[in-house]
Amino acid sequence: LLTVTVFLSTLTPKFYFALTVTSSFISGLIFVFEWWHFRKYGTSFIEQVSVSHLRPLIGGVENSPPAPAAFSAGENETSRQNMPECKVWRNPLNLFRGAEYSRYMWVTGKEPLTYYDMNLSAQDHQNFFTCDTDALRPSDTVMQKAWRERNPQARIKAAHQALELNNDCATAYVLLAEEEATTIVDAERYFKQALKAGEMIYRKSQNCHSQSPQHEAQLRRDTNVLVYVKRRLAMCARKLGRIREAVKMMRDLMKEFPLLSMLNIHENLLEALLELQAYADVQAVLAKYDDISLPKSAAICYTAALLKARAVSERFSPETASKRGLSTAEINAVEAIHRAVEFNPHVPKYLLEMKSLVLPPEHILKRGDSEAVAYAFFHLQHWKRIEGALNLLHCTWEGTFRMIPYPLEKGHLFYPYPSCTETADRELLPTFHEVSVYPQKELPFFIHFTAGLCSFSAMLALLTHQFPELMVVFAKA
Repeated sequence: LLTVTVFLSTLTPKFYFALTVTSSFISGLIFVFEWWHFRKYGTSFIEQVSVSHLRPLIGGVENSPPAPAAFSAGENETSRQNMPECKVWRNPLNLFRGAEYSRYMWVTGKEPLTYYDMNLSAQDHQNFFTCDTDALRPSDTVMQKAWRERNPQARIKAAHQALELNNDCATAYVLLAEEEATTIVDAERYFKQALKAGEMIYRKSQNCHSQSPQHEAQLRRDTNVLVYVKRRLAMCARKLGRIREAVKMMRDLMKEFPLLSMLNIHENLLEALLELQAYADVQAVLAKYDDISLPKSAAICYTAALLKARAVSERFSPETASKRGLSTAEINAVEAIHRAVEFNPHVPKYLLEMKSLVLPPEHILKRGDSEAVAYAFFHLQHWKRIEGALNLLHCTWEGTFRMIPYPLEKGHLFYPYPSCTETADRELLPTFHEVSVYPQKELPFFIHFTAGLCSFSAMLALLTHQFPELMVVFAKA
């Protein structure tokens, strides 16, 4: 003790300054290395060493994450080719402007659709419902101008003008059903008139479609009108409670026009079958469309997870599972939830009612907040109907982010999460809605610790340099 006292009394302020600077430099190097390792591999190097090597020595057991599904590699490569970044899709379950969106605006005074979203719809209508031969029919010429009108009242007025010129103008009935009808019953009445006119025009186009390229373009337009009308009629039946009728109409439409799978009519069918609780039929539809060669959607991934969860959710208990381990069926359910959450990480907060819903937009961004809103708006009731499904989702969904490779440029089961989704979602969703963003991985404890150690050592070095005598007295004390 005497020797230590004598040694400390002989130390100069320069020694303490050099000591603190050296320790600050070393802790800074450790911090930089830890940060680099985390950015590249998604884990702390110190934590990884302690989990892999030290924990087994002291009797701990490493909880390794479940192995990824066997389809992940092929799906990952196929998704890279088939999923362009930030492509905006037409919402297959979009609401009716007059009967639903307008009602929301009347009650709340808030505009549920953004200008960007409505502009995309105007472009869709021009692509679907117009062609080069419209100049041959005065009513179609009027409707071609109507789809370009920005003012809703001007569009409705033009539709009535088209009907005055031709009482069998199907696209005019479509516009009135979408925008003038204030109830679903009125919309269905307009769509039935559109169906009658559309079928007549479609048959005429079929008879002469091979005569010239103009007639082929006209047939494509008339086919688009017919498919659109039949789909909306099926959605009207679904909204009015005639669910079995709606299911039959959707199945018939998919059989009649099998090449129009890009319209995602199967997502309408999935939702209607879930309402009927026809889970075997839902599984059959999933088996056909949940394929690695087809683009994924939240409806596909989360419906698959719901069916897997249904088998185990009623008896699932996190306490019991932690004691005895997960059964094979529970592992399958958890993996399905992890797959769904990795595809779209925004959905669980809406299903668990941690975030408030708004009316879904007319267009969605796959893997984005807009798709999550659209899915949860229609499917929340189906998750609530299955006892324990939301509890299983609540217990497992956050664990996905510990398994997903980091940073976002890496993918596990799917193409890496696009970094541009937040910007596109802000264009699609109304301003009063708080856009959900991709959950970032939290920094490991040791990165915080080394950053604090580095900052503390640097502060001591600064104080030693400014107040050497005082710091020597403090160190000796």
